[in-house]
Amino acid sequence: MPTIQSFPLGAYVVAANFLGKTPVFALGDGMVALADGVSAEKFQAHSGGLLAAARTWDGDRLITSGDDGRVVAIDPAGKIDTIAEKPKKWIDQLATGPDGVIAFAGGREAYVHFPNGKERTLEHERTVAGLAFAPKGLRLAVARYNGVSLWWIGTDAKPQSLEWKGSHIGVTFSPDGRHVVTAMQENALHGWRVADGGGHMRMSGYPGKVKSISWSVKGRFLATSGAEMAVLWPFHFKDGPMGKQPLQLGARDKTVVTVVACHPTEEVVAIGYKDGMVLAARFGDGDEVVLRKAGESPVTALAWDKTGIRLAFGTEDGEAGIVDLRG
Repeated sequence: MPTIQSFPLGAYVVAANFLGKTPVFALGDGMVALADGVSAEKFQAHSGGLLAAARTWDGDRLITSGDDGRVVAIDPAGKIDTIAEKPKKWIDQLATGPDGVIAFAGGREAYVHFPNGKERTLEHERTVAGLAFAPKGLRLAVARYNGVSLWWIGTDAKPQSLEWKGSHIGVTFSPDGRHVVTAMQENALHGWRVADGGGHMRMSGYPGKVKSISWSVKGRFLATSGAEMAVLWPFHFKDGPMGKQPLQLGARDKTVVTVVACHPTEEVVAIGYKDGMVLAARFGDGDEVVLRKAGESPVTALAWDKTGIRLAFGTEDGEAGIVDLRG
């Protein structure tokens, strides 16, 4: 049976992850907690609320942003470095790319921060609502009202515009870089073929907004929250999920899925629910294992370590922890 180690952290868990073998939790009160053995130590990352967090691609640091206009990095020892400061801005969007590149946004401006300290500002007509780097890191997708802008971050070229009417509130690239997919305000996903901006993919039918998305190993499926089960759209066909039925895993009556996290090596997805339960479900046969029993607060964050043996979780009321599958 899996074992659980819990840490009562006292604030909304914005993100959970691992820096190497060290569990890390970003908290809504501006703190970042690093777990060491049976205890967790907190570090002050922001003077106000912490709004977004993302691990660097090398896994060495956690990048966070907040309503104090700061973007900072924290390492496993608790050392905090300031990456950028934008006074009077709420930095609520954040993405990391290869070789240390970071993107962040507040309002209508997105910024690309390079490892050498240089920074590029990308202006938009409407508020930036999501950021994602392409797999090779050469392009940045910016979700906005009525679509997505694809920027070549190393040039001054105008962005490629992917249009679809409506409010797009999150964005992701497929691991092969062929597709861009957004979550929309109207309880749906929309996708495009990157090569020509066509191949529109409409993925609808959700009772709620899709706030969590995760690509499976090798990018065969896109797992999503927003329903009473995890909905996984197949992307290993020529036309992506169009005309195909999604997998539906971990169905529970009247209990909404809040977070999904695909396993790093197996076709398995961890699913967090509004009632605090966490379970793992296998794609092939739908087999389920309960990893955490229902509690009092919704699951807000899930992340596997690189081996897929430990799962970090966090909840709305500040409970965080590690599920160890080795028992």
